Amino acid sequence: MRKHPVLSGVLLLFAVGILLFVFTSGLSVFRGERKSLSGDRVGIVPIKGIITDSKTIIEQITKYGDDSRIKAVVIRIDSPGGGVAPSQEIYDAVLELRKKKNVVASMGSVAASGGYYIACAAERIIANPGSVTGSIGAVMHFSNFEETLKKLGIRASVVKSGRYKDSGSPLRDMTSEERNLFQGVIDDIHDQFVEAVSANRKIPKEKMKEYADGRIFTGRQALKLGLVDSLGDLESAVRTVAELAGIKGKPDIVYPKEKGISFWKYLLEEASSQITGKLKEELTGAYFLSPASRMRIEY
Repeated sequence: MRKHPVLSGVLLLFAVGILLFVFTSGLSVFRGERKSLSGDRVGIVPIKGIITDSKTIIEQITKYGDDSRIKAVVIRIDSPGGGVAPSQEIYDAVLELRKKKNVVASMGSVAASGGYYIACAAERIIANPGSVTGSIGAVMHFSNFEETLKKLGIRASVVKSGRYKDSGSPLRDMTSEERNLFQGVIDDIHDQFVEAVSANRKIPKEKMKEYADGRIFTGRQALKLGLVDSLGDLESAVRTVAELAGIKGKPDIVYPKEKGISFWKYLLEEASSQITGKLKEELTGAYFLSPASRMRIEY
């Protein structure tokens, strides 16, 4: 019996499609994007390095919150902290996520300052015995180039609209009034941190102040102080959140997909960076900038 060429071609394409599907599914498993096509899932939100921006992390948190297949979430933190506002934004996003799903924080090598701030939003915190955590406090950085400029024979002049407009300028020493002004700002930011920890860890604020002075702790020390709930690794955090969510058996683990960058996008970003740098070098004279533009406030 003679084979029909069209039917044979269709069957061949169908077979190739099945093979491609199996291959891509296997590749997703290898990359950690998913483990299987069925079963309850636990989403992992990694927070790595210094926290400078919250957009990508909040997008991932929101995505997991809206995904009915994700039954619970682990916030995996390996960060020494970073910007105050990004840390607070991620903290708020985790609190919102908790309204929908169970959330557990898992501490890696370090989850301090802003990293710990975010962890406090989870319903439970699990740290390794040697994780570095704590550092409950805020810091404000300034630079002063006055002496260097004097050695180079350069004098700086400024025209300002108000007495505090050039506060924190790197061209001169800070006055006592300016220092008091900035101290008030940093004290309030620190108080916000203490309030967040106190409310979520159920530790009286006055008790918190005894060790909310910027000092760091190991995971084991933090457990004794009530700053974390138990000791364990990432797998322990996954088991804990699965139990809280009522997941039977071993859950599938879902990691965010890694986003690539196209060649042309890379070139455009590089060109934009170069142009921005040149503009910064060229711009002089009067400007509309707050003192905050010349400083960094970090958790």
